[in-house]
Amino acid sequence: MKNGEFHVNQITDYAHFACETMMRKFKPQELPPIRSFHYHQGVFLAGMMQIYEITKNEAYLRYIKEWIDLQIDATGNIKHFNPGKLDDLQPGILLFPLFEKTADPRYKIALDTIAYFIRNFPRTPEGGYWHMACCRNQMWLDGLYMAGPFGVQYGLTFNVPDMLQTAVQQVQIMKKNTCDDASGLWVHAWDYEHTQPWADQITGRSPEFWSRSMGWVVIALTYDLAILPPSSEHYNPLKAILTELLEALLPWQDADTGMWYQVTDKVADPNNWAELSATCMFAAAICKAVRLGIFNPKHLDAARRGISGVLNRLSIVDGDLQIPDICVGTGVGDYAHYLARPTSVNDLHGVGAFLMMCAEGIKCEKSCTESP
Repeated sequence: MKNGEFHVNQITDYAHFACETMMRKFKPQELPPIRSFHYHQGVFLAGMMQIYEITKNEAYLRYIKEWIDLQIDATGNIKHFNPGKLDDLQPGILLFPLFEKTADPRYKIALDTIAYFIRNFPRTPEGGYWHMACCRNQMWLDGLYMAGPFGVQYGLTFNVPDMLQTAVQQVQIMKKNTCDDASGLWVHAWDYEHTQPWADQITGRSPEFWSRSMGWVVIALTYDLAILPPSSEHYNPLKAILTELLEALLPWQDADTGMWYQVTDKVADPNNWAELSATCMFAAAICKAVRLGIFNPKHLDAARRGISGVLNRLSIVDGDLQIPDICVGTGVGDYAHYLARPTSVNDLHGVGAFLMMCAEGIKCEKSCTESP
């Protein structure tokens, strides 16, 4: 496949193939980590939900609902989660469409539970959420995705202005403390106390631009902007932050493959490597931002090259789709730390990101086709 070339039916077929591959591999109760309400499952199922919303394949909705129902008891209590981890609050985003479709009071109780823990999550003196209760005064970019879209949607759905306001403030605090003025890229994390081994003693910033961490940011911001009314006081500030970050990412796309690399700004280093989940997230965010009228349509070429770059890496083994080159989860570290992280095939991080990319690619291409 040539760089930037694909057909909307092709990515639709691949999205179905990915969902069906994972549904064959894992029954809902077997999604890893088992007996855990965690973002690994949440990211994958959020991607599947986006494909369901396009295709209306009821098998996908049943699968998502079955997983959620295994995590919540008859009275709406979440069985297995750590409320001191933003990562364990992210799957709450799946409860909104289920509550809307079913009006099951258990889902509202679970939503309120997650909202309570987000509102009371430990914060830095500036008001930024710690990444985890055990990570005192540390902010990681990942947290903007784990808690941000939930806060925005909860605030809008149930008319809770402070949840919405706080979610927006988290983005602004994170940008202030992680954005590099020269490149416009955001480092992976920031330590208020400047004492972590990875933290610069003057700025508190971590040393590297980890691509997937910025992927979390742009996916979160496009989610927020899709549900915020343009008349909201929060809309234009978030729009400006998103467009600036997307523009900062564009120069680092590999010209030959269309991919973005594990460490964003070191594409020329042969030890660095193209990472699939981040490429999917960046392509999805560009497509969505263009479709929403937020980002210049001329940048669709970069998204299309990213999509075709990902599709070129797929393979089929024993009837299952293989999605490779996915960095497993990682903490914060130096350059060697990120380069040494293992990769996986069909890791839930990557499959979820792949489905998001497919969904936004489908929507964007259809939108372009239908435009006069």
